[in-house]
Amino acid sequence: MVYETPEQQMQSARRSLATQREGGTHRPAPRGSSIGKASAEVKTKALLKKVRNIALALLALYVGAGITGAIIGGIGFWGVMTVVALTAFVFAMFAVTGKVKTPKREELKQGNPHQMVARTELWLEAQRPALPPPAQALVDQLGVQLDALGLQLKGLGDNEPAMAEVRELVGEYIPETIDNYRKIPQHLRGEEYAGKTADQRLTDSLTKLSGEVDRVTRRLAEGALDDLAIKSRYLEYRYGGAEALEDAMPDTGVPLPDFSAIPAKQER
Repeated sequence: MVYETPEQQMQSARRSLATQREGGTHRPAPRGSSIGKASAEVKTKALLKKVRNIALALLALYVGAGITGAIIGGIGFWGVMTVVALTAFVFAMFAVTGKVKTPKREELKQGNPHQMVARTELWLEAQRPALPPPAQALVDQLGVQLDALGLQLKGLGDNEPAMAEVRELVGEYIPETIDNYRKIPQHLRGEEYAGKTADQRLTDSLTKLSGEVDRVTRRLAEGALDDLAIKSRYLEYRYGGAEALEDAMPDTGVPLPDFSAIPAKQER
């Protein structure tokens, strides 16, 4: 097993954060798929709720048909056809209902960190098809970054300065940038205006916002990284043996004593 020194661990953490800032290993999400874990969890819960409701509705239908048949001595051919038709109706009804609704802009910065991240990801997914390909890739990247930001926000109170900053960044700046772009007629988005096209300006703005989300996440993670480094140093000094002790001592030019030459104390 290879052990890393605290300095190597810090370097690995910095490389990981740098990779995350550049988009990491995340591939562009297929159309209609979730851009982050938070929005995927919301969709999964909605799907499970729909399946549960379908099962309850069918159970009620079949129990009712069974009771009716027992009372009147069978439901007959038309009764069976009615049950089949009602079964199809139940599936059709729940197919068009129970879908996850796209949150409104004013709802994005509300709720706890997990709700805020999930709503923003759902909102971004709804806007994604109307954006140019470079911006779509940045939206996918934002989904990954928002998941990481949500983890760092756990445990922070609403009165924390970082929370207010995040609500403004996630709930206002990101959606406002995309809304301003979508207000421009589609045939004018590719025309150059004041040196750049609307597509280029959107991509530039989302790139800056992505960098800002990453900056806030890394700033919030610095405390955890410091704690990890301190703990790692302590464990290395505590259990690393003579080599760790020698590394910890300042270089005074005087060699450390050879503790191995000292005979062990004999037990009586």
